[in-house]
Amino acid sequence: MIERPGAGPLRRLVVLRHAKSARPGDVTDHERPLAPRGRRDAPAAGRALAEADCLPGLALCSTAVRARRTWELAAAQWGTPPPVRYDPRLYAAGVPELLAVVRETPADVETLLLVGHNPGLEDLVLTLADDGLDDTLDRVREKFPTSAVAVLAWRGADWRDLAPGAALLTSVIVPRG
Repeated sequence: MIERPGAGPLRRLVVLRHAKSARPGDVTDHERPLAPRGRRDAPAAGRALAEADCLPGLALCSTAVRARRTWELAAAQWGTPPPVRYDPRLYAAGVPELLAVVRETPADVETLLLVGHNPGLEDLVLTLADDGLDDTLDRVREKFPTSAVAVLAWRGADWRDLAPGAALLTSVIVPRG
């Protein structure tokens, strides 16, 4: 990890966009399931996080079916998944709502996983990152596709301290199964 100025421990916010979903005509948007590709990509996202040594201490997940299933399939790739909190505020959330939920994270959590939806997640990454390694920011600006993972690093005594421009975008991964 890159050392960032600021007080407190190095923290990581891992942002995971839900895997590819199906669009059956007889279900509401909230109840949409994963498509076959999504069922392949979600475990790949879990493996990618494990390989990057980026396993969370806590996961926050949208209540939408496609987000919950993405979490379940990704977390199944780890020996012992962390606790998860399903939060209805993460469904269709914009940056202010996403930040409000993230800022409620207990201070003892150093790596937090956020599983949700676009455009909110892409906007959150671009709002929080004041810089990025290599071409990470350009890649997110271009597209933050389904199953994409963005890792933001920052220093802070508490998650309440996370503010726009406070983080470094260290990696962007788009795993495919």
